[in-house]
This record gives sequence, structure tokens and C-alpha cells, in this order.
Amino acid sequence: MKITPILLAAGQGTRMKSDLPKVLHPIAGKPMIQHALDSVSHIATETPIVVIGHGAERVTDYLGASARTVRQEPQLGTAHAVMQAESLLRGASDLVLVSYADMPLLRGETVARLVELQQQNRGAMSMLTVFADDPRGFGRIVRDQNGTVEAIVEEYVATPEQLRIRELNVGVYCFDGKWLWDAIQRVEKNPRKGEYYLTDMVELAVKDGLTVQAKVMEDAKEAIGINTRVHLAEVEAEMRKRINEAHMLNGVTLMDPASTYIDSGVSIGRDTLILPNTYLHAGTVIGEGCVIGPNTMIHATKIGNHSKVLMSVLEGAQVGDEVDMGPFARLRKGAKLGDHVHMGNFGEVKDSTLADGVKMGHFSYIGNATIGKNTNIGAGTITCNYDGVKKHPTLIGEDVFIGSDTMLVAPLNIGDRASTGAGAVVTKDVEADTLAVGMPARAIRKKTSSKK
Repeated sequence: MKITPILLAAGQGTRMKSDLPKVLHPIAGKPMIQHALDSVSHIATETPIVVIGHGAERVTDYLGASARTVRQEPQLGTAHAVMQAESLLRGASDLVLVSYADMPLLRGETVARLVELQQQNRGAMSMLTVFADDPRGFGRIVRDQNGTVEAIVEEYVATPEQLRIRELNVGVYCFDGKWLWDAIQRVEKNPRKGEYYLTDMVELAVKDGLTVQAKVMEDAKEAIGINTRVHLAEVEAEMRKRINEAHMLNGVTLMDPASTYIDSGVSIGRDTLILPNTYLHAGTVIGEGCVIGPNTMIHATKIGNHSKVLMSVLEGAQVGDEVDMGPFARLRKGAKLGDHVHMGNFGEVKDSTLADGVKMGHFSYIGNATIGKNTNIGAGTITCNYDGVKKHPTLIGEDVFIGSDTMLVAPLNIGDRASTGAGAVVTKDVEADTLAVGMPARAIRKKTSSKK
């Protein structure tokens, strides 16, 4: 059976008061339209169709090959939006699922239950409903004595008795593909709004003598759509709660979930402790038994097992096992820390590799450098890698001792087991097993205690 989702994403979203198309606003680290695509991906056998309008080019650029797009211009209601997909889907899909791109909390399991209902339904369509005390302007569901849906009554035309109905239309439908395309042509323009609405499809199905089934959603929050920044914050909070609960159920300890911010898709190993005011952004992978935070921000970084990151910022980096860093350390893009590395407070590493066992003192900057195993970088050490035009590399061997406040003027090569004196300004290569001191530094002697 061929099943094709249609996501409605053409609305302008004027109440967001934003230059960014509404469906591209992020929720837990990814655009809300991506959450919508994820929720329908489990049931789709065909590539989803997204109906675009406002900000069409930016939405299309984001979607790439993940969806086909059709343009709704002008925008004349939800039924009119679905009509734009007719040329692609007539005779090409057995079931057509229609949902909104601004409902990021809708779960894939809920969508799957709706599709299963329609697969069992010999009638024209099935739909999602929800029971709620706050109607949020949604249409009321009127059922007949057999429990099948008889009508959707919009709030502005509902009688006082109908307004007391707590079962509401969510706006997510699964249609029989053979019935849909002829029936949708019979939708009439709403005389008050001047648009064509999918809610009228229920009345058409009933007139055709076909059954309309409804699946009641277990969690009313899944039905929240986003129209304002207030809704955006509401959905963000609920999504963050959902993500945090999933990590805790998988063996991660969050000391204070309310002040822990984890994006969708972040991976955290069991027995890791996340302390308050920690932000884990998309692309981050953290191993087992780590301690992260408090007041830490990590973006697109991989951290091994049993590492500790205290009050630090990491972005685009790799951190090995049993690393200890912070407070106030920063790893910038391209930083790679091996196992058992120690990085002191107020240190910074960019586009550099620190091999296993390196000890990097506080107030140091390492850029465009490769540092060998078990080397000690004294406090206040700076790799002077930029000459105002281009950046140059610094190569430091294994078991090297770099004294405090050493300036390493790249390009530079420090051999294995070499040492520099405190305050040295090193402008020339230092051979293995050599001590260099002064400004500019000069080799004064071979280290007699060195290992050959």
C-alpha cells in the first residue's frame, strides 16, 4: 500500500513577527518542519510533499531531497493547499495523510495509529481529535449515535450547545486516495472567509454515505500548533521535557531537568551526570560515566567515557576518555583531546591535537598545533600562530616540558623531551633533549637526564 504524507507549510505566520519563515524556527535544535517530517517518516512509503508559500525558496533550500514541494499561490485555505498536490498524487497513492508543519509535538506513534485506523476503515477518511478544556479556536467534533464523525463545526458558527463539546478537531487527516481528489473539487468557498477548508471534507463524506472515523489523541499537548512566539516557547518547553525524560529513562542523571537544555538527537551514555544550566546542542555525543556542567555549553562535540567538563564551552571538538577540563575552558572547532588529558581553567584550544596524557596549564592558548603524548604545557603558554596574513603550525613532541609563560612563535618544531624555561620566546626550532631559555630563546645545553 502506497502512503504519502502532505505537510501544509504555506502560511505566512504574521503573528510570529519574523523575517524567518515560521516553519524554519527551531525547536530543540532543529526547525519545526523537521519535527513534522520526522513524525510522518515512519508511515510514509513515498517521499513526502510539502505545500509551500511564504518564504518558499528558504524552505525548499532547507528540505533539499527530503521532500517534494508544491507551491500554493495564492493561499486560499487548507483544501486549496492540498489541491496543489493532485497532479503528483492522483492515482499514485492509496492513502494520503495531511498534517501541519507547525505541529512539532505530534508523535510518530500517533500518526501511525491514525493510518492504521484508516487502513481498517472502509470509509473515506479518518482524523485525529483531542479532548481539551481550552478549545484554542478548534472546531468541535459532532458524532452520531454510532460514534462516527458526523460533522466538524467551526467555533464561529457553533451553537451554545456545540460550544460545550470538548472533543476538538486537530487538523490531521488520513484520506482514501481514490475518493480524495474528486471529492476535494466539491469543496465550496467559505462565504465568510473566502477560502476552501478541509473540514468540509467530513460533510462531503457523510453525504456520500461513507464512514468518517476519529482517533482520540492520548496527549492533548501533541495538538499544539505554533502561531506566536508564546506558542513557540510553550512547545520548546514541552519538547525539552520530553527529551530530558527520555535520557533519564535511559540511565542519565539530570540534577535539575528544568535548567538542563538538550537538543533533539543528542546522545548521552548511561551513568553520566548533567549538572544545572548545561546546554547540549545538536550533534553532541557524550559517553558513559561523565560529569558535565554546571554552566556548560557543548555544540557538535564528541566526548568519551568518564570525562569531566566543568563550566566550559565546547564546539566542534573531540574529547577522549577520562579527560578533565575547566572551569572556564574553551574548545573551538577542530580541537582534539586524547585520553587522560588535563586542561586547566581559562585555557583555549583551536584546530589542534593534544595527544594522550597531555597536561595543559591554565591561561594558555593552543592554536594550529600538534602536541605529543605526556607533554606538559605550562600556565600562560601561547602558540603565536597568526602573523597577520596566515596561520602557521606548531609541532611539539612527546614528553616535552614547556615552561610557564612561554611564547611559541610558529612555524615551530619542538623535539621530543625538550624543555623551555619560564618566559621563553621561542622563534626557532628546538632539538630533542634540549633546554631553551631567554628572549629570544636559545639552546643552552643538552638535557643530561634525557632518555635516548
